[in-house]
Amino acid sequence: MKLVSPPAIDPFNAGGRGLQHQGLRRANERAVLTLIGFNNGLSNADIARLSGLAPQTVSAILANLQEAGLIERGPVLRGRRGQPATPIFLRAEGAFSIGVEVGWRRAEVVLLDLAAKVRSSRRWHYDYPNATSIAGEITFAVEGLLQALSAEQRALARTIGIALPSDIAGYGGIPDEQRALWAELDLSRELERRTGLEASLFNDGNAACWSELIAFSRPRPGNFIYFLVSHYIAAGIVGEGTLWEGPSGKSANLGSMLVRHRDGPLQQAYHIASVSALEARLAQAGHRFTSGLWETWDWEAFAPVVDQWIADSGNILARVMFNTSMVIETDLVVLDTILPNWLSARLVEKVKEELRELPVASFTPPQVRLGHLGPLAPAVGAAELTLYRRYFSRTLADLVG
Repeated sequence: MKLVSPPAIDPFNAGGRGLQHQGLRRANERAVLTLIGFNNGLSNADIARLSGLAPQTVSAILANLQEAGLIERGPVLRGRRGQPATPIFLRAEGAFSIGVEVGWRRAEVVLLDLAAKVRSSRRWHYDYPNATSIAGEITFAVEGLLQALSAEQRALARTIGIALPSDIAGYGGIPDEQRALWAELDLSRELERRTGLEASLFNDGNAACWSELIAFSRPRPGNFIYFLVSHYIAAGIVGEGTLWEGPSGKSANLGSMLVRHRDGPLQQAYHIASVSALEARLAQAGHRFTSGLWETWDWEAFAPVVDQWIADSGNILARVMFNTSMVIETDLVVLDTILPNWLSARLVEKVKEELRELPVASFTPPQVRLGHLGPLAPAVGAAELTLYRRYFSRTLADLVG
């Protein structure tokens, strides 16, 4: 018997319930802002109904949020039954955040507004992330992005989110002397000192996964597994509307799952299904290329190698997805890469094929969808997480403070 999934409920609606106690005004404001931010165009009455707050309380909160510059009111909607309604929208220029991804071969810095729109971005490539110079390089990029804002807008850029692999110095390609330097570097504190912004550090897979959750249209999925095929593999899990970060913030390291390819030895999935693995195959075949600069690659000449990599990666990723779905109950997987979109789409189709062919009885393959953001996902997610936690989410500190 096939289990029927419950109706989709947008997790940001479920998280928008307000509390009436006078001492919880800040939590109520965040609940209301969450409803507005993820359901643009709600009226006062809609917000009261969805939040459980009294209409008078909602009106007072909306006045405070508008005064703070976080929301704006649209034109009155007439011609409907009952009283004319005024739609409420998030004010995109109410706040800004910087998102940073530090990867093994490239760095990305984005400027995001409160509506999660990328205003501008900077990207650069390197042979390896240099612990001595990376903070200065990021600071230079941040200053360049903020210069495009007015003085008033720059004052509203208060946070910087940093997406970083869990063990950036523990993989191949990093010189030995850099390992000790990375172990000593507190990148978030250093960027706070240099930029004056409040900095937060996130696992790159978790940040990218969060950006995908935000990118979905309503109703957003409350449960899904996420993969970003990057230099290695970044991954994340959303369960019951919550990002599963784990005690250390490094959960969902799905690319490190042990797999066996054909008759080969047990090895971690990223040794096969990653961009670094593709580059190793291209080098072994005698092809010349610049790592990370996909637009300069001779894809036609690379086709035989790329085709085999897609076939092998699809097989391995399907196994990892199956194993994960046996633990995490979900019928949705989001798969993306940092490579060109056409190649990402081909990999998605190959994974679907491999999932259908798994020799497992009574297994209904999950839906596999191509991601929305590709290589931008980690940096965008890092910026979104800082905005969400500053303006939207309700934590225990909010409830008691």
